[in-house]
Amino acid sequence: MLIFLAKRAFFMILTMLAVSLLVFLLLEVNGSAVAVKVLGPYSSDEQRHLWLEAHGYFAPWYERYFAWLGRMASGDFGDSLRFKTPVAAVLWPRLANTGILAAFVFALMVPVSVVLGVLAGMREGSATDRSISVLSIITTSIPEFASATFLSFLFVLVLKWLPGTSGMNQGFDPLQLVMPVLVLVLYDFGYITRMMRASMAEVMQSPYIRTAVLKGIPYRRVIMRHALRNALIAPFTVIVLQINWLLSGVIVVEAFFGYKGFGALLLEASLNQDIYLIQACAMVSVFVAVATQTIADVGYTYLNPRIRFT
Repeated sequence: MLIFLAKRAFFMILTMLAVSLLVFLLLEVNGSAVAVKVLGPYSSDEQRHLWLEAHGYFAPWYERYFAWLGRMASGDFGDSLRFKTPVAAVLWPRLANTGILAAFVFALMVPVSVVLGVLAGMREGSATDRSISVLSIITTSIPEFASATFLSFLFVLVLKWLPGTSGMNQGFDPLQLVMPVLVLVLYDFGYITRMMRASMAEVMQSPYIRTAVLKGIPYRRVIMRHALRNALIAPFTVIVLQINWLLSGVIVVEAFFGYKGFGALLLEASLNQDIYLIQACAMVSVFVAVATQTIADVGYTYLNPRIRFT
């Protein structure tokens, strides 16, 4: 186990280093372009030259890369050009907001997806299976902006049950999370449900399940003790990897409802060419991606005892 985790940690570090080098080469290697973004398009050549000299941009690129990598590793991401404040002061609160949103989405989406997937897989070909499958396909096929528009029209304008924005301007308000959570769950639960349904249907056809039923073991116990654990093996990886999507793939939902999360921050940074904020967001996204992949691999190994840590 320790060897496996050590290998995973080593590959995580290698991946982070490779991505950091790409980010640096794309955004930092051209010092003149950085100076234009920082000082503005109307700055003079002399001003840019003085800025480049003051920030060490005339040093060899590899020296600059290792200096930049050291600052990133220590949490010094520089100052945001958009917010005129250290990047860390903007990044961590936004990341926490997206974490709250993701927690509510997971708490609702995963149980619903698993239950519906199990029901459909247990009764493959039945009316229940077809109904759940059709619902899953329809909800997954509708893009977030379309479902957000429809649900806002229904619950905000017509029924007037929910607020139309989620800016949290007056402090944390759980009611303002209902709309973005509902949109994200509707969009993503169908994908996990279909994965769970396919895995469950395959497990239910396995010889050991038929043997357990013929031995007279209660059907509920067969499902809960034997079928469900094995059916979760394939969907587990998909479920864990949804964290990546909930981190930076929810830009549309956060922008639509004015939710101040990581996705909306990444959009603002891109639109305003906030180079230091883009760098920080990119590195955080990569770290979460490789970390969730490691978690998925470890969980997959525990669910499937036939696999050993290698």
